[in-house]
Amino acid sequence: MTKNKLQRFAEMKTFPNVIEPEFREVFNRDYRFKGKWNEAFFKNDHPIVLELGCGKGEYTVNLARRYPDHNFIGVDIKGARMWRGAKTAMEEGIHNAAFLRTRIDFITSFFAEDEVKVIWVTFPDPQPKKARKRLVSTKFLTYYQHFIRDDATIHLKTDNPNLYLYALAIIRENNLDLLHAEDDVHSLNDNHLEEIRKIRTFYEEQFLEENKKIKYVAFRLKKNQNLQEPPDE
Repeated sequence: MTKNKLQRFAEMKTFPNVIEPEFREVFNRDYRFKGKWNEAFFKNDHPIVLELGCGKGEYTVNLARRYPDHNFIGVDIKGARMWRGAKTAMEEGIHNAAFLRTRIDFITSFFAEDEVKVIWVTFPDPQPKKARKRLVSTKFLTYYQHFIRDDATIHLKTDNPNLYLYALAIIRENNLDLLHAEDDVHSLNDNHLEEIRKIRTFYEEQFLEENKKIKYVAFRLKKNQNLQEPPDE
């Protein structure tokens, strides 16, 4: 591990906006903030929005700037990346942005029923050989059903055509309410998607430099619906 990473890990331990639970605190048990994020952490009653696989936290920070009446939590296991977003939020006094360092496989240990209003999945690993590990697979969508409000909105941004088509297949197979499906958001002038174009992640900038098209899907997820995987690709 590089000296720079070690310094970032050490600095993050001093950040009040970063939560880094130990394995024993979340494996087969509920974390202490579950069902209590507003009361115990944010000290308000604002709706909660998650960014899963947040990387450097660009969406967490930028959405928190724009929507002070919502609370935002970026979730990722890569602490060295998360440090950037957490530090920016600290420097700018953005009190409605927090960062949770954990595996998303443990996400149900952290949030209680009806606790989350919106989920963003920004440039996740497309998992080309393991559909069940995709963050919009039925496996993970079923996890989210444990803690979302009914008809919560799920947003996906990706450069990967196969992941984009897979998400559409999930939506189609389960008759979910499709809100948006754009295979090249930066070619549009739709004012409704201005936020989708203006907030760009570190990886998104790289993909655009490589002339890759950025794809966007938004849909509603019901809490109590039994979900089915689409037929094999």
